[in-house]
Amino acid sequence: MTAKEREYKTLCFSNEGLDRGAKEETMEPWDLTVAGWEASGLKSDFTKKMKTPPVPTEIGFLPRDREIEPYEHYYMTVLADEVFELEKEIGYDPLVRMAFRIPFLSYEEKVLEEDDETFVRRDVDGWQRRYYKHKTVETSLDAIPVKPIVWDEESWEKHKAHTLEAYRKYCTDENMEKMYGKYRKISESGEYPIRFRLMGFFWILRDLMDNEPMLYAWYDYPEMIRDIHRFQLDIYKEQMDKILKIVKPGVLFFEEDLSGKTGPMISPDTFDEFLRPCYEEIIPFLKERGVGHVIVDTDGDFTKLIPNFMESGVEGFLPIDVNAGVDIVKVREQYPSLKLIGGFNKLELLKGPEAIDREFKRLEPVIRQGGYLCGIDHQAAPDTPWEYYQYYVKRLGEVMAECRGEK
Repeated sequence: MTAKEREYKTLCFSNEGLDRGAKEETMEPWDLTVAGWEASGLKSDFTKKMKTPPVPTEIGFLPRDREIEPYEHYYMTVLADEVFELEKEIGYDPLVRMAFRIPFLSYEEKVLEEDDETFVRRDVDGWQRRYYKHKTVETSLDAIPVKPIVWDEESWEKHKAHTLEAYRKYCTDENMEKMYGKYRKISESGEYPIRFRLMGFFWILRDLMDNEPMLYAWYDYPEMIRDIHRFQLDIYKEQMDKILKIVKPGVLFFEEDLSGKTGPMISPDTFDEFLRPCYEEIIPFLKERGVGHVIVDTDGDFTKLIPNFMESGVEGFLPIDVNAGVDIVKVREQYPSLKLIGGFNKLELLKGPEAIDREFKRLEPVIRQGGYLCGIDHQAAPDTPWEYYQYYVKRLGEVMAECRGEK
């Protein structure tokens, strides 16, 4: 049985022909965590090869040894091979992880002002951020936001025009083939699953506007929000129609992060007015073109919006944030058909084998039901001991064999 078949059957609540449940991780690992593991015995030079992007609106990894081409920001397979090899070395059923991005990261970096201690720079995403001169600009933690790229209708129209110019220049069939074409054989063979990411419809507003202006914009600029979403949908449909002829993801998830520890940042009514029409349009489009499962990625407590998402066509969620109070067992009891990825409390990894075993025992009812890829709720923390993580991965395989599969 191939890893792709194993993933599909596990998520489809099926035991038929299944040797064991899929053994996968929820997200690609945090680079700081991997650095600690490499120092403790993990045979990998991942952190020597890859780094996190310097701006917070770019998600993933970048190579350390070269500058990437502009289109590699949009047809994102930069992380695919390195993460695949890393997860294989750790002991997972490895995934080919990739994404598509609308070309918002298309501005020339430019210093706009400076003083003795700081400088303000327009970054690749068009945002203006202040940096301290005595710090190496390595991550978004070094930046203080000064001005987002969108704050009203006029700024959106300018940004849209700029983005369309970059889109026509870089999002070509030739560049698409360069980046995704090398994974065509893997997709056709079905040997390994492909997991694909798209920016969600809440996430895009946050990346363009920042949190507070975005939350006001739902009321102050509702037509602008609809136009942003229309722009997003049109590009997704044009691009994914072609991309899905090259690769077929077993799981495609929308990055949303619209929830905090106390619940969603928008109400069910706001979701239904703005986000629901987007999902109702794009999900059938993706499923018709061969996407296996359409999932939403949001941290925090999203449970109040589960009915709204499900009615919109969303099939499930990740990473099921335990430390925001989301109990995966109760969620599954309430929504038996919901597909889930994650849900293992990452903080239990810090406590050792007994705590890890207790956590697997807590999750056992959901694992046995199927429709669930057991994994940690987001990424392992940097202080997670390598020996404990090795034990977790070993036990994950054993539990997925014990609880899933045709007997």
